[in-house]
Amino acid sequence: MGFNCGIVGLPNVGKSTLFNAITAAGAEAANYPFCTIEPNVGVVLVADERIDKLVSVYGSKKIVPSSIEFVDIAGLVKGASKGEGLGNQFLSHIRDVDAIAHVVRCFDDPNVIHVDGSVNPKRDIEVIETELILKDLDTIDKKSRDAEHRAKNDKKARPEADFYIKVKDHLATGRLARYVVVHNEEEKLFLRDMHLLTNKPVMYVCNVHEKEISVGNAYVEEVREIAAKEGAKVVIVSAAVEAEVAELPAEERSGFLEGLGLKESGLQQVVREGMELLGLITFFTAGPKEVHAWTLRKGAMAPEAAGVIHTDFEKGFIRAEIMKCDDLFRLKTEAAVKENGLLHVEGRDYVMEDGDICHFRFNV
Repeated sequence: MGFNCGIVGLPNVGKSTLFNAITAAGAEAANYPFCTIEPNVGVVLVADERIDKLVSVYGSKKIVPSSIEFVDIAGLVKGASKGEGLGNQFLSHIRDVDAIAHVVRCFDDPNVIHVDGSVNPKRDIEVIETELILKDLDTIDKKSRDAEHRAKNDKKARPEADFYIKVKDHLATGRLARYVVVHNEEEKLFLRDMHLLTNKPVMYVCNVHEKEISVGNAYVEEVREIAAKEGAKVVIVSAAVEAEVAELPAEERSGFLEGLGLKESGLQQVVREGMELLGLITFFTAGPKEVHAWTLRKGAMAPEAAGVIHTDFEKGFIRAEIMKCDDLFRLKTEAAVKENGLLHVEGRDYVMEDGDICHFRFNV
């Protein structure tokens, strides 16, 4: 589907260590700034207990989980919007992602240098946000000049030019673009088409010491206060611990996590929240040959879901036969679901739901 989440933050906050653990892609991790120059991309399988239950029902020989793409973007520093620390290159990488996982250092360690000399989550977050805002102001200046020029000869361009002025004034106060008030669909399109960095959804990933994974610390509380004001999610991880977990055999990971008092890894939380942040749901196709989990944006109609499987399915869409996972798991068999009238035949206007099990009918 092409959905991706960029991992950003200041240098040496644990971004690349976290990325390595998520993807086992081997991004370089070193104790000095700018060790990551090119964005590293990794596709992460999404853990979903419903897959195992579907395999149990159908006796499926093969499973294909859904996935999400994470992009490790090099550390930003103050002045990035003006090119400091290869900032323009890094900011362009952020423009290409759909959402942002902002890693914040929430641990003290004299052996790991901080680019600004001390640990201060509030300051660190403000540095990143300021650079994103400054870059967005550059983008709006160009858009605004063009719209003003067109508005001199075309009255229809005036609302667009006025909207750019409104967004520019908003950003100049230090507020992010995603909090701009839009009054109609036209303004909504203007905002979307600017592809502003500060209009992307964000979650905060607090990187802490191993002993603080389950309880957090004062630094984490600072981040939570900021996130609460923004309506953003916060996930606590220890990137170092996650790297250890990633190196263990799969059968040993749950025991290791239990020893730390954890039910699941922080990375599983990051992946799950990443799906939520991107506004994604999962639907399934299932049978004796294969259980396949598919990723789809929330609010998508049945033909679009069919198109995720194959473009021909969308073009020739006739109908979708749909069961709910909960109904199948409760009644144990597909036949029982049908007998209870819980298999629904849906048309083109059906809005897909998370956990739908689908069989699509289509013309070739």
